[in-house]
Amino acid sequence: KPTDVAAIRMLAEVGARLGRYDDSEKLLQRALELAPSFTAARHNYAIVLHRQSKAVEALAQIDLLLKHDPDNPAYRFLKAAALTRVGEYEAAIALYSQLLEKHPNNARGWLSLGHATKTAGRQSEGVAAYLKSIALAPNFGEAYWSLANLKTHPFSEAHQSAMLDQLTRADLSTEDRFHFHFALGKLYEDRAEYAQSFEHYAEGARQRRQGIAYEADETTAFTDALIEQFSPAFMAERKDLGATAPDPIFIVGLPRSGSTLIEQILASHSAIEGTMELPDIITLAKGIGGGRLRGGAYPKALADMNGEHLQKLGEAYLSRTRVQRKASKPYFVDKMPNNFQHAGLIKLILPNAKIIDARRHPMACCFSAFKQHFAFGQRFSYDLADLGRYYRDYVRLMAHFDDASPGAVHRIYYEDMVSDPETETQRLLAFLGLPFEPACLEFHANDRAVRTASSEQVRQPLYNSAREHWRNYEAWLGPLRTALGPALDNYQPRLPY
Repeated sequence: KPTDVAAIRMLAEVGARLGRYDDSEKLLQRALELAPSFTAARHNYAIVLHRQSKAVEALAQIDLLLKHDPDNPAYRFLKAAALTRVGEYEAAIALYSQLLEKHPNNARGWLSLGHATKTAGRQSEGVAAYLKSIALAPNFGEAYWSLANLKTHPFSEAHQSAMLDQLTRADLSTEDRFHFHFALGKLYEDRAEYAQSFEHYAEGARQRRQGIAYEADETTAFTDALIEQFSPAFMAERKDLGATAPDPIFIVGLPRSGSTLIEQILASHSAIEGTMELPDIITLAKGIGGGRLRGGAYPKALADMNGEHLQKLGEAYLSRTRVQRKASKPYFVDKMPNNFQHAGLIKLILPNAKIIDARRHPMACCFSAFKQHFAFGQRFSYDLADLGRYYRDYVRLMAHFDDASPGAVHRIYYEDMVSDPETETQRLLAFLGLPFEPACLEFHANDRAVRTASSEQVRQPLYNSAREHWRNYEAWLGPLRTALGPALDNYQPRLPY
């Protein structure tokens, strides 16, 4: 019964629960072609689009739903979430606030309001919203972790007791449980009780890792395929074939490498707009690969693309990201760290784009990622050995790209930036072909929205204390050190480390 729209919708729901959003999206499109008034399918469709970071498309579907049911809280909450994805934080905050006036006991709604206000730089409002969420749902581990993830909010003794009490509950969900462990890891870290801190970080990561399908061998094989495809000859043959716009500035690397700091410095320049970690390059790569990167057509399919095709891909990226650009500035920053895997694709489709590699000491960077619970992505970060191998693959891929496309990447070491910010900022702006502006050194005064775990840290002046903080945990980081191998031994910032 190929036209049974109820069955199509149910199959799409199964696909979404398995994370197969491409398949789910196509099924729901078919259901709506057959039955445009099938409201439940349209709601599912909007959710699937939102989960794939297709916020503009999701908003169009949500507006159709709201035309017929303007007060539906599920639709309005989804719209607020989609508005944050396109950087409309004030509109999202206003909508969340309206909804919570009518539904004041919605703990997840208060959490979402906290995220939006925190991102917009309204930290005290974010803290208040998180505390409200906790008061409504004491077992809501994510609300506690969100407080911890501010990096600047101290927990009370009462919060410590409450979290430890929650962990004794047999009926606590796995998701709440690992969020509590990550939050307690931060609590004990702030108190310099590092053994207890590591115990909780490690347990949170272990529980999170159990729910993730990740194989380090696949990442290594994918890295091998990228190195083979993006040879010096391949890059030279296709030089200057893509879209010629110079607008994008890509910051790549690993999470927790100092990329948000670099973005904040650049976004304080009068010619550069900061956006956030944009998913669009990865989405384009997945499209080339038929929905899969590993084991799919990407990157080999690039060999069959002519200049017109590459140009269209570059223009598609520029079109997709236009919604994120709120100011009339000539350049914008895309700081998705995982785009390092797609440096070759970026240079093929956007030959005049700039790429900045944000690098940090391997032990410091990897441990900082290990103790960070990411809302999505970064599946490699919950095991020390996986982290070490991922860092090694990153380093060897970028070393290859330096040879394949000389001068295409400007590398910044976090340690250099915090030791000599003026010199490093001048070097960075020279790479971009832009004049130095003193405001770049006053980046902490920039009140722009920042949507990463470092949002509060980059609103403070530079400090050196984070450089060696990982050494407090060194006794437990043996698996990371072993997995890093030569990537650790060969780490060489520009300035003496």
